[in-house]
Amino acid sequence: MSYMGQDAGVRGSARRRPRLLDQVRQCMRVRHYSLRTEQAYVAWIRRFILANHKRHPREMGGAEVERFLTSLAVEGQVAAGTQNQALAALLFLYKEVLKQELPWMENVVRAKRPRRLPVVLTRDEVHRLLAQLEGRDWLMAGLLYGAGLRMMECLRLRVKDVDFARHAITVRQGKGNKDRLVPLPRTLSGAIEDQMAAARLLHRSDLAAGFGAVHLPHALARKYPNAAREWGWQYVFPATHRSPDPRSGVERRHHLHETVLQRAVKAARKRAGIDKPATCHTMRHSFATHLMEDGHDIRTVQELLGHKDVATTQIYTHVLNRPGLGVLSPLDRA
Repeated sequence: MSYMGQDAGVRGSARRRPRLLDQVRQCMRVRHYSLRTEQAYVAWIRRFILANHKRHPREMGGAEVERFLTSLAVEGQVAAGTQNQALAALLFLYKEVLKQELPWMENVVRAKRPRRLPVVLTRDEVHRLLAQLEGRDWLMAGLLYGAGLRMMECLRLRVKDVDFARHAITVRQGKGNKDRLVPLPRTLSGAIEDQMAAARLLHRSDLAAGFGAVHLPHALARKYPNAAREWGWQYVFPATHRSPDPRSGVERRHHLHETVLQRAVKAARKRAGIDKPATCHTMRHSFATHLMEDGHDIRTVQELLGHKDVATTQIYTHVLNRPGLGVLSPLDRA
């Protein structure tokens, strides 16, 4: 019997508790986990249950978790980050949902974490790529490079967080649920104003049609009932069409889907004749590398990128034009 659809503790009873995966979702929403994290955790928990012949997790423990994680590394050959995500999902299930502590899993075979340098474009390549984009796509790609935004940070940007007077953008709830301040490129100010004007017309048409309420984080919608319809909370890059909210089912206008920007950047890279496997995130890597080439200290770059540990930022010191201590090749000396 599958325990993903039924709770073992109430079999044969007319009174049923929420299904296990629904309990997981409820616990994650109470703790304000993102929708992406929720979907990933639920998928791993479902996969864990199926791998153990649909046994309820209460009937299992550390041994089964160790075996599952080891199989991911040995048989599945997954990346270290993937294995860590699966572990985090199962730890959340046992600790927060089932209220059980798992023993320390010292026998898990760990996936190897290879040390790879990020793909970085030269300044010329960045300009060539941007030259192949127009309008909204050019603006979004420009923000990835000009402000060092992650792709989803750009797509989730709200009107109120763009400060034209200070030439700054406030990134809300970035990775690790942290806010940070990044520069608003003056080159893009006019284009953002034009984009906001188009978004405002769309918002007014939604209001006239009885819609216009955007998704608000956490419990702000209950605390400020009218805020969802205010212009400041709207997305700078709204979706073309309204769609049901994946959690509540309420029809509203979300931000653009990430595939819109991903496809635009991929197509622009090909048209520009750039052979490097550049993606949206490559623009952020290039932002950091070029800042350090210009002499900005690593702590400043760390703050702009929103890295928790400076060791994460140090990777960009290895892709500078003058790696290490400015070593000159002996062939050049000859």
